[in-house]
Amino acid sequence: MEICGQALDGRRMWRVLGAALVAVGLAGAASAADRPPNIVMIVSDDHAWTDYGFLGHEHVKTPRLDKLAAESLTFTRGYVPSSLCCPSLVSIITGLYPHQHKITSNDPPLPQGKNNAQARQDDTFQAQRQRMIGFIDGVPTLPRSLAERGYVSLQTGKWWQGHFSRGGFTHGMSHGDPEQGGRHGDEGLTIGRKTMEPVFKFIDDAQQAQKPFFVWYAPMMPHQPHTPPERLLAKYRDLTPSLHVAKYWAMVEWFDETCGQLLDHLDQRGLAENTIVVYVADNGWIQNPDGPRYAPRSKQSQYDTGLRTPIMIRWPGKVQPKKSESLAMSIDLVPTLLHAVGAKRPENLQGIDLLDEQAVANRKRIFGECFTHNAVDIENPASSLRWRWVIDGSTKLIVPNAANEPDSQVELYDLAKDEFERENLAAGQPERVAELTKALDAWWNPATAAKGAE
Repeated sequence: MEICGQALDGRRMWRVLGAALVAVGLAGAASAADRPPNIVMIVSDDHAWTDYGFLGHEHVKTPRLDKLAAESLTFTRGYVPSSLCCPSLVSIITGLYPHQHKITSNDPPLPQGKNNAQARQDDTFQAQRQRMIGFIDGVPTLPRSLAERGYVSLQTGKWWQGHFSRGGFTHGMSHGDPEQGGRHGDEGLTIGRKTMEPVFKFIDDAQQAQKPFFVWYAPMMPHQPHTPPERLLAKYRDLTPSLHVAKYWAMVEWFDETCGQLLDHLDQRGLAENTIVVYVADNGWIQNPDGPRYAPRSKQSQYDTGLRTPIMIRWPGKVQPKKSESLAMSIDLVPTLLHAVGAKRPENLQGIDLLDEQAVANRKRIFGECFTHNAVDIENPASSLRWRWVIDGSTKLIVPNAANEPDSQVELYDLAKDEFERENLAAGQPERVAELTKALDAWWNPATAAKGAE
């Protein structure tokens, strides 16, 4: 990890971090009564919306997330705009849709005749990746906005955007060196799977410095590789004929345990009452029973099994715990949190404040978009589009982009009766299709956007 441009290791790194935070705190920290709330954001990775105890899974055990849900304003119909991790994570941290921040895909265009593994050794490909990463420099992020209110911030876990500072974090674990696994988050990926100590140390030092803090806890869990402890895997081996499914279920419970460790630390330090905890998953997942990969209709797909996630907000004494079936999105988290701490809302955010009951009640539609895994043209989001989608109440329309999905068809579903989207109603409801297509075009029209990019 780098602190102030110096490469530091182990205990020395955390001594320097602690000293720096204390110095900042002594320079003019507000009194405890005046300090805004701390924020902890928990981001699950490749986790189906169905795979929680509190949402009724028959086998998966998530006692700590169940407890968090019971203590939170919990939106059971939460969504991410895009079902792929890199663009989804950027949308979470910016509050912008992928077509706004322009990081639509996991990777740049592939060089001819090369796969992604081979392309990572290609200088042109790496230059394109750096260009993609650079898009985050030109958009607001939650850490940058919080810094204006005196927050220190820590990045841990999944982070595609190079060095942690590119997102505006004051501290972090990921350095972005492509030679050392910088694509996903390099050193940051040890969080959860190997240690929680960097998060605990940061929280303790921020508390000592009397500084409000923001923690991005996005462990690569339950994401592959599915390597759960044997003590957890043993609980699931006999519950399914597939070892791969058992491993995935055990990974979900392992992730749940780490969330409990983080929440326990807030309790032990007396910080829970003045800390907003938010939870979201980056995209869905259906474990393929035949191998270590995901099944169709989940990650990268246009369906709810790729897009839907519970969204939780816990703020003791300020937010009444309840379960809500209102529509919520990951792009709502930035405006929600900025309003909660009294920070300025950046322009161009289309999300709402989820703590504003009237705004939630007034929302009738949400929108999203899915793109190719490798971008077609990193400068033109429309070139990589696969599907746009809109949900109006319980009706969902999916419109393919023929350039990238020539064999796909328009799809219309009644989610109240068909939550796993099996019966396409589009042919029998042309007027409803036309109405919602018009709404999609009013939100974002890729044809118009593509012409503007020429």
